[in-house]
Amino acid sequence: MKPNRPAFFAIAPIAALCAVLAGCSREGDLVVNQGVGISVVRSACPAVGVPDFTGDITTFRSAENQSAANLDVTAAITNLRSRCDDTGAKVYSEASFEVHARRFDTRGARRVELPFYSVVLRGGTAVQAKRIGTVKIDFADGQERAQAGARAGAFVDRAEATLPPEIREKITRRRKAGDADAALDPLADPQVKAAVSRASFELLIGFQLTEEQLAYNATR
Repeated sequence: MKPNRPAFFAIAPIAALCAVLAGCSREGDLVVNQGVGISVVRSACPAVGVPDFTGDITTFRSAENQSAANLDVTAAITNLRSRCDDTGAKVYSEASFEVHARRFDTRGARRVELPFYSVVLRGGTAVQAKRIGTVKIDFADGQERAQAGARAGAFVDRAEATLPPEIREKITRRRKAGDADAALDPLADPQVKAAVSRASFELLIGFQLTEEQLAYNATR
């Protein structure tokens, strides 16, 4: 499962991340109610996803040769699922996923260890926390494909993920036809836009790639 995230930026030379705006009514949508005003229901739970170019990893038997004949292991993150406990002052979100791998030399039993990262991103750009984990995949003798599961979790401060009352009022206030601001989108207000961004969090999962691996994913 890989969301369509059209742009990316490097938080470190070995990772690429992208921004998603957390949402409204149904946890993600804006609903125009009776033509005036916007009804907003936001969740304090962070959005969960896999940024572009970090959901796959390819290794080669020798780093200098990136030809098909030199392929060692390929793997992909899939079946990403999330659960969230937002009942306390600290919101806990956990993402679980599978890694499906293929090796090109099936001789002998082998364990492959692939590093992955989990990042809490605020406002689309600010990294709040980053952790590195490892998923271990075991191949039996003669086995070409194998898979393993992994998970990552993070805490988000509920107060920081909640819109201030004055911002909520600006968004949801009823506007009558004929009002000076009746036709204006409240989310276009720079102050509102900034507040929504500050209160938006993401939990992003991807492989911890080298610069060469990231470039390979981005250009193939």
